[in-house]
Amino acid sequence: MTASRPPGPRTCLYDRRQLETKLDDMARQAAGLLTARHAVVLVGIRRRGVPLAEMLRARLAAGFGFPRLPLVELAIKRYADDLTLLHPETQLVEDPSHAGLDLRGKTVVIVDDVMYQGHSMLRAVDYLADKQPAEMRTVVLVDRDVARLPVRTDISGVRLDVAPGDIIECHVPPYEPELRIELLQPDR
Repeated sequence: MTASRPPGPRTCLYDRRQLETKLDDMARQAAGLLTARHAVVLVGIRRRGVPLAEMLRARLAAGFGFPRLPLVELAIKRYADDLTLLHPETQLVEDPSHAGLDLRGKTVVIVDDVMYQGHSMLRAVDYLADKQPAEMRTVVLVDRDVARLPVRTDISGVRLDVAPGDIIECHVPPYEPELRIELLQPDR
């Protein structure tokens, strides 16, 4: 535990074994959505969306014959679940290498850890739409089903209905030692 983590009781909702099964199911769903008529590009929202996209990419290759799909990283600053922790406004920091990113005619699969209010995902969709993909799909490990913006998830590992003041913490290697989802009930 780091000093920056809010105090309060934590409950493990899903452990590594359970999430591995969820990720396998997410890959199966993704394979069903992806068609042969468009090239596919994975987009991971930093931080935890990137390693989740890598996990999805590996499963799509191993289980469904997709070649090693390209992976683009987007830096969007906003904590998905507790907006008091990091950045109150959604900020996309454009990587200079993305200026020439050509997504015309491609299917873009955007991956993040938590869909809460929808700010990060909407910012990613808006940014990538300017690059004219043929299709965009959204994938999250956890959907809290309370998005306030006009975005939805095409694929979610789990849907969780938790109290508005509670926080979903996705632990994703390499940022945490073990894959898991915890519920934090902050001290009030």
